[in-house]
Amino acid sequence: MGAVTRPDRKRPGRRKHLDPARQAAFDVLRAVSERDAYANLALPAILRERGISGLDAAFATELTYGTCRSRGLLDAVIAAAAGRPVDRIDPVLLDLLRLGSYQVLRTRVDDHAAVSTTVEQAGLEFDTARAGFVNGVLRTIARRDEASWVEELAPPASRDPVGHLAFVHAHPRWVGQAFADALGARAGELGALLASDDSRPVVHLAARPGAMTAAELAEQTGATVGDYSPYAVYLRDGDPGELAALRDGRALVQDEGSQLVARALTLAPLQGADGGRWLDLCAGPGGKTALLAALGQDSGASVTAVEPAPRRAEMVEQNTAGLPVEVVRVDGRESGLTPGFDRVLVDAPCTGLGALRRRPEARWRRQPGDVPQLAKLQRELLASAIRLTRPGGVVLYATCSPHLAETTGVVADALRRHPVTALDTRELFAPADDTGEGPSVQLWPHRHGTDAMFAAALRVDPAAG
Repeated sequence: MGAVTRPDRKRPGRRKHLDPARQAAFDVLRAVSERDAYANLALPAILRERGISGLDAAFATELTYGTCRSRGLLDAVIAAAAGRPVDRIDPVLLDLLRLGSYQVLRTRVDDHAAVSTTVEQAGLEFDTARAGFVNGVLRTIARRDEASWVEELAPPASRDPVGHLAFVHAHPRWVGQAFADALGARAGELGALLASDDSRPVVHLAARPGAMTAAELAEQTGATVGDYSPYAVYLRDGDPGELAALRDGRALVQDEGSQLVARALTLAPLQGADGGRWLDLCAGPGGKTALLAALGQDSGASVTAVEPAPRRAEMVEQNTAGLPVEVVRVDGRESGLTPGFDRVLVDAPCTGLGALRRRPEARWRRQPGDVPQLAKLQRELLASAIRLTRPGGVVLYATCSPHLAETTGVVADALRRHPVTALDTRELFAPADDTGEGPSVQLWPHRHGTDAMFAAALRVDPAAG
């Protein structure tokens, strides 16, 4: 999207700019809307650049991520209060209205402060008339609380229970339906899942094996040792970028579910000796690669990391510095690598529906039409991984999505087309339990506190060679 035209913009001297926290949040919202930026990358960069820290940084983070997560619900309320669809509101004004309405409906910010600061910025960005429009819309919104707006605007629970819950917890309906389908017989948990997905996630760190233990990392950072991964700690307060252990490479930011995926591959039983030739077929940005290599280096294993995107390949190199990793910049479907790998990870590109709480704008950016193309790519990458694995070796297929077309559908296709046997992956994820009926594993935010990671271990049949 090109630059937004701001007609008749005036800057009366009596108007004040937004405070640093609100300004940072607004600028990130504009970057997300105009350039498809990622909020979780754009915001930390702005905070560092402007020297925003402490309570101001925390407030900016709450406003930015909360507004991004809630966009669909906020847009419905804004449209009702404005008496027009949001696509008929100037995009800059709309982002201002989203920022203001989030404060009114979903924070403890005083309504007067939320409205007045937003109206002032509208006057700076445009003119008095548009500032008046923003004032009128936000005052209408502030007359009622979120529950009252939801009661009016959400689909009736009696007619559309999935749509109702999706609206209440600020998710597109199609995402709610995908989650309900994946929960299956336990679809009654949908409300708890969506609520967990709509909450602020705890930062998970991973202590690099051989460099430090989780207990040491927890002691140094004031964090709590994780529940499932032996390398995980939960950082509930503070900026992870300021931690010495992360700056010197002894630890990294990594969801505990991702840690369990990498660990599971190293635990999977092989037929025949492990020659230490391991492959990460979709390596960028390198978090799982680093954990794999750290776990394998004591036994002499090395990891070949495949990543076609130049910037992501650089990130793999940075995240695995000093570890036995070779980065190969090729397409994993046509890598040209010599077959015979003992262990292969396919952490396939996916919709990312399992990490929506950490990527706040993604739920509104993704569309149902994205799924078929991604599922095709996933099937092709898994087929390539199987060809590159030696007989008796293991492929671990994983996605950060619970969508059935990206998970059990892809695995079922591989079992039909290729000489592989499904292993009971649940055993590889202990002590995590309640991970499904098997043989694959599905983690959930509301059950495990992790991203909704899916994993399935497949052994290549010995006769395949």
